[in-house]
Amino acid sequence: MWVVFWIGFWVFLADQATKYLVVHWMGLNELGRIDVVPPYLNLRMAWNTGINFGLFSQDSDVMRWALIALALLISGAVLWWVHSDPPGRIGMVSAGLLVGGALGNVVDRILYGAVADFLNMSCCGLANPYAFNLADAAIFVGALGLVFFAGSKKAP
Repeated sequence: MWVVFWIGFWVFLADQATKYLVVHWMGLNELGRIDVVPPYLNLRMAWNTGINFGLFSQDSDVMRWALIALALLISGAVLWWVHSDPPGRIGMVSAGLLVGGALGNVVDRILYGAVADFLNMSCCGLANPYAFNLADAAIFVGALGLVFFAGSKKAP
């Protein structure tokens, strides 16, 4: 379980540090956009009150707290799952990625009422209209890792 804790801790810390750096220190909240290596990497300020791709996006306190509760519930369920049926090392790393990312986005919802998304990447003539953050990437990779690498190390 220490692997889950440390991976989650560093993901959470990196997520919050990059959000502070980009949103406040670089002033993306005021500027709205910063082209870094167009079109491959751009910073675009987006406050996401919903979940991925703005789904369930409502500017209400009820939805905000419901999404906070859901993220905490899922994080708790993942921790219980990997504790009661320990996966291999990759599964533990995946659980840490998912939990650390989820908690990073929970802190945003508590502090700002929405999740700070700012990374925008496009390639090969395809323009991506969406922005995301490190927590979102960690959640995605962690969930994918749990799908493929979770489960009991015991033989069936």
